[in-house]
Amino acid sequence: MSDPYQISEGPEAPRPAPPATARGRAVRPLLWLALVISVAANVVSSAADINMFIGSGFGLIALTCATGLIVHHYRHRRR
Repeated sequence: MSDPYQISEGPEAPRPAPPATARGRAVRPLLWLALVISVAANVVSSAADINMFIGSGFGLIALTCATGLIVHHYRHRRR
């Protein structure tokens, strides 16, 4: 009977990288573009003393884009 709490003994075979599709290649540049625009808009809205909810919205968009870039990097990296 196998032990359900035992960690596998051998190293796992590396997974092959997922095939690059047209959509997959366009995600990273779009995320970078949205990140740069949202950070710039956040800086401008903060410096111009515009409503803080607008600046917070741009900050939230920037945080989402940064998170998306990190997730995209870890899902598509080569080992």
